[in-house]
Amino acid sequence: MGVRFSLAGRLPDGRGRAGVIHTPHGDIETPAFIPVGTAAAVKTVLPSLVADLGAHAVLANAYHLYLRPGAQLVAQAGGVAAFMGWRGPTYTDSGGFQVLSLGAGHRKILAMDTAGVGADQVIAKPEARLAKVDEDGVTFTSHVDGSKHRFTPEVSIAVQRDIGADIIFAFDELTTLLHSEEYQRSSVERTLRWARRCLAEHNRTKGLATATAAPQSLWAVVQGAQYEYLRRHCARELVGMSEADEAEGGVGFGGFGIGGAIAKERLGEIIGWVAEELPEHKPRHVLGVGEPDDLFAAVESGGDTFDCVAPTRLARNGVVFSWDGRYHLTNARFRRDFRPLDDALANSSAEFTRAYIHHLFKIREPLAGTLASVHNLSFLVTLMARVRAAILENRYEEYKAEVLGRYYAKR
Repeated sequence: MGVRFSLAGRLPDGRGRAGVIHTPHGDIETPAFIPVGTAAAVKTVLPSLVADLGAHAVLANAYHLYLRPGAQLVAQAGGVAAFMGWRGPTYTDSGGFQVLSLGAGHRKILAMDTAGVGADQVIAKPEARLAKVDEDGVTFTSHVDGSKHRFTPEVSIAVQRDIGADIIFAFDELTTLLHSEEYQRSSVERTLRWARRCLAEHNRTKGLATATAAPQSLWAVVQGAQYEYLRRHCARELVGMSEADEAEGGVGFGGFGIGGAIAKERLGEIIGWVAEELPEHKPRHVLGVGEPDDLFAAVESGGDTFDCVAPTRLARNGVVFSWDGRYHLTNARFRRDFRPLDDALANSSAEFTRAYIHHLFKIREPLAGTLASVHNLSFLVTLMARVRAAILENRYEEYKAEVLGRYYAKR
């Protein structure tokens, strides 16, 4: 059986909800934070430990696995889950984000706040770009070794089929908040044309065995930046495309992603526009969200699952999440702090003190990044599990006020 979604409860306004995404390799209880295992590894953390923290799924990246070690090698291993030793559902994004963010001159992390950022800092001059978008796809230069490659919608689907994740995404074009409205319009139309090609290729190959011999669910990505009419138009077109395909005996889109650069202060508003256009019986994944206030805004606006590299990336630099806000563990004040990273969060890092992990960072011991990453992942996975419980127990607003009031109190 493929991927399907069942509703378990909702917020009184009817948009935010709790549910279950059923996959061939297990269930994902939503709302849920999905840890990122970019190159078939959640950086510095064993897969079994990721599962012990309560995570139901991981997300890998088609671009990185295509370059190293190669999608066909992953297929020979039995798919990305078997390759990395993960026993549970898996996602892969299409590679579109990395092809364009790493190759087209965008900053590696697309800013949610463009204040003080000039277009020349985000959008490289054409002659400096490592990627070129045309109607058929994207030609790009590998950030690893400078070799030339090309991704089209069909190539992305083939790569993701070899990788063998349960949930895969249609190839889309990434833009930034600083692209012009005219370019955003043309980009959305190109994303829609690419989505149609992805769906056709997915239908063409659905009878062929994947690396795991399990059916994959293709999700479309809604783009449109900060423009309501573009977001709604993109969502409506994708829904119509899916419904028409299903009516003709195709598989349609199993769910929808909400992607692209989104201004932080408008995150909930933009997700809300999209959610209003999407069907209730299909899940929604919001790409690149990992701060507590953003997660609450995304949940109540209709998002179901969320991914972000932030918890492990920040952890490797000594930044720790706690219920009292995040802090920099490398600061001198933690040298003699013998408390755990957070008194109210139980995980395998809880037996180690702040002073000890501070020491590990100072001597550049890799274990420091592991312990901080375990903690940060535990924080976000636990947060989402408690948000889900609050929705089901009709106490969401109280829980939100409690968490955010405490987390941001010192800022």
